[in-house]
Amino acid sequence: MSETALDIQIKTLPHQPGVYQYYDAEDNLIYVGKAKDIKKRVSSYFTKNHDYGKTRVLVKKISTIKHIVVETESDALLLENNLIKKYQPKYNVMLKDDKSYPWICVKNERFPRVFPTRRVIKDGSEYFGPYTSMKTVKTLLDLIKGLYQLRTCNYHLAEEKVEAGKYKVCLEYHLGNCKGACEGLETEEEYHANIAAIREILKGNFKDSLQQFRKQMKTFADNMQFEDAQKVKEKLDILENYQSKSTVVNPKISNVDVFSIVSDESYAYVNFLQLSYGSIIRSHTLEIKKKLQEEDKDLLELAVTEIRQRFHSKSKEIYVPFKIDLGDNVKVTVPKLGDKKSILDLSERNAKYFRLDKLKQVKITDPDRHANRIMAQMKADLRLSQEPRHIECFDNSNIQGTNPVAACVVFKNGKPSKKDYRHFNIKTVEGPDDFASMEEVVFRRYKRLLEEDQPLPQLIIIDGGKGQLSSALKSLDILGLRGKIAIIGIAKRLEELFYPDDPIPLYLDKKSETLKIIQQLRNEAHRFGIEHHRNKRSKGALKTELENIPGVGEQTIIDLMKRFKTVKRIANAKLDELEAIVGVSRANKVYNYYHKE
Repeated sequence: MSETALDIQIKTLPHQPGVYQYYDAEDNLIYVGKAKDIKKRVSSYFTKNHDYGKTRVLVKKISTIKHIVVETESDALLLENNLIKKYQPKYNVMLKDDKSYPWICVKNERFPRVFPTRRVIKDGSEYFGPYTSMKTVKTLLDLIKGLYQLRTCNYHLAEEKVEAGKYKVCLEYHLGNCKGACEGLETEEEYHANIAAIREILKGNFKDSLQQFRKQMKTFADNMQFEDAQKVKEKLDILENYQSKSTVVNPKISNVDVFSIVSDESYAYVNFLQLSYGSIIRSHTLEIKKKLQEEDKDLLELAVTEIRQRFHSKSKEIYVPFKIDLGDNVKVTVPKLGDKKSILDLSERNAKYFRLDKLKQVKITDPDRHANRIMAQMKADLRLSQEPRHIECFDNSNIQGTNPVAACVVFKNGKPSKKDYRHFNIKTVEGPDDFASMEEVVFRRYKRLLEEDQPLPQLIIIDGGKGQLSSALKSLDILGLRGKIAIIGIAKRLEELFYPDDPIPLYLDKKSETLKIIQQLRNEAHRFGIEHHRNKRSKGALKTELENIPGVGEQTIIDLMKRFKTVKRIANAKLDELEAIVGVSRANKVYNYYHKE
């Protein structure tokens, strides 16, 4: 379809809330989006200059635009979510299909059973969940089993069958786990009172059950039935212990969903906590793969809609870190302090830990994805024009002004490339002058790379502040590399990052991966430089001691050092030990030098 025809389609779009769909020339759905104003939103794709490459590619591929008008923004959000899940368009974020989550079923029977299931059948039974792990389900069922005596058999306990004596009590009755409803030994009223209490526990409300057990315990104690009172007390302890572990905030906070988001350049992680009577009854984290540098606000809106659908949430209020648009049916709260803020912080910590776990797994299972993510993050954090796949870091070492040396370490794809490390002995600078030394080594390094037609780095890091950075820039100017390679300086004290021609330093988050890699580079350069400096100083010590001995040459020194390791041991060696290594003549010269008396 021609561009003119596309312009006509855009002009005829309505100023209404709804969903727009982009199709390519082969009539494949490539993108779905929602908007308060369809025409305004779609037009922006064709009038803006997009910084992100994938967005530019998307716009070029659009051949046909379709739209669906809805009543409200929340309807648009719901429709967008459903279309993305159904068609998985190439340029939309990835939303994985629902998996079969476990539920707890309270069966629609005369004497209801309570059991776990992954199948929801519309037969009048009640289903609590879904839960994100079977472990949570088992914990709850073990709690219920410890508190209430319920039947586990599959018998159809119709009144006429029980009265006819069709069933007999089983081992569970004799073990005290069931009260024998199959033989009419328990009334429906008594059984259903327990089921009502179980419903409240599954909702997170322990108040009624606690009151009931305390009342029972007092009654038994008043009637001198101390064994029965002790049994009830044990149940009371179990329930109170479970409640203390599950209650995280004020029990008045009930029927609330909490959402938080943590994102990087490639992925977003949305954590969901559901609260009932101050207890977390559900927790889940959704991983979303970004496609077009989506904003956190858009991703959170989409994730909230998806998660609430997936877990059948009917909560009327949600807590989120910033305002989002979900329509009028849900109250959106942005907590600033108190219990509400603490539960939002807890949700954010869950999202961060989930992300860290994922990153650790990816580092092992998919190192390429790990490297790509790190590079994209560094590019964004350091405001670079390209990913720093090849980084070089320089450090000077001159301890107490002696033997000035410099080190250059190389990282490729965020990892040390030790075969590319280089040492430099300062040749043109007299005395300890860090600025001049930095100018010399940077010039020598990149002059050689240019002459040998070797690949240049995308980023140079100078260990030092403005002074060292300015010195390095002089060399890049001479070589004509200014502006072709990004260069920054890192000051030791406050981890400030300095940029050329910018007096204000950049401060990265102390926990950011970008800063950690820069620190690793700086520390590695320092270690490598100190190592070379020590070697040079030890060689200098050899010269001042052993080469002062008349008639002793370099090979004699090497042979002695191989055997004795240190000059001190050579000085203290016996004459016959020296003779065994270097012969009688040279051994006498060395021995006499250290034993003149």
